[in-house]
Amino acid sequence: MRRLRTLLNQQRYDTAPLLRSQLYSEGTFYATFERDIRRARQSVIVESPFITWRRFNMLHPMLVNAVNRDVRVTVNTRDPEQHEGLLREQAAKAVEALHFLDITVLYTGNLHRKLAIIDGEVLWEGSLNILSQNDSCELMRRTESRELVEQMVLFTGLTEWYT
Repeated sequence: MRRLRTLLNQQRYDTAPLLRSQLYSEGTFYATFERDIRRARQSVIVESPFITWRRFNMLHPMLVNAVNRDVRVTVNTRDPEQHEGLLREQAAKAVEALHFLDITVLYTGNLHRKLAIIDGEVLWEGSLNILSQNDSCELMRRTESRELVEQMVLFTGLTEWYT
C-alpha cells in the first residue's frame, strides 16, 4: 500500500483529457457504452456492485460478441451472497451466465465503485451501476486517456486484472 501511495504521489498525469471528457446520464450512457464494447479489441473491465437479470440481458449480446472476438472480459462485483432476496437470485443467475461465457468474475466485498475500462484507453466512471441500473438519476464520465486509466488502475489496487 505504501508503494501505491508513493507511485500516486510521484507521478504527474496529463489531466487535459478530463477537459475533453464527456458526461452521460442514465438515458444517454448505454448507447455509447455499447459502441465502446463493440469496438473493443483487447479488454473490457466492468466494476458494478449489483447485477440485475434485466440489465444483464440487455448487455448479454454485446458481451457474447466481445468474447467471440477474443476480447478479455472481466467483471468485478459483489458476491451474490452479500445480497438478499430477488437481487441475490438475479446476481447469482447472471454470474453463472458470465462464467458460462468464460468471463472472469471477481468479487470485492462492499464494492461500491462504478467504472469500466475499455482497451486500457477509455475510462468510464460515475454513479451508474452498469450491470443493474434501472430507475435512478445517474451520471457517468467518459474519458479517453491511457494515463488516466493507469491512474485509476493504480488507485483501485487491481493492477493484475487491468494489465
